[in-house]
Amino acid sequence: MPHLTIEYTANLEASADMGLLCTTLAATLVALRHDDGAPLFPVAGTRVMAWPAPHFAVADGQPERAFIYLNLLITPGRSPAMVERAGEAVLASVKAHLAPVFAAHAVGLTLQVYEGAPVYEGKHNNLAAHLPPA
Repeated sequence: MPHLTIEYTANLEASADMGLLCTTLAATLVALRHDDGAPLFPVAGTRVMAWPAPHFAVADGQPERAFIYLNLLITPGRSPAMVERAGEAVLASVKAHLAPVFAAHAVGLTLQVYEGAPVYEGKHNNLAAHLPPA
């Protein structure tokens, strides 16, 4: 972890490069550091995914209204200050990347960070073996 999922109204498809946003947010997450300089999140565990909602109603239901929801799921063990730092960094990256979209559209943006230990977590992963040394 972290796993960041992004849901957005499909009317943003033409004006927002969501693929680039995913890449930007992955870079934001892996760049975060604890106060001692250690990575806040493991590179090999970082996931960012996005998909549009084809059916939606936002605010007063006008078709040009838009919404972006980000859900950041992390494992426990980080201080509240570090969790807030991660949330603020993600939010700042989204706002910078989507500044032109916000200038042209009425958009609601929400980020929620969830921290929790899974009841069961099965894994099979060889990503670390394919990453350059840190």
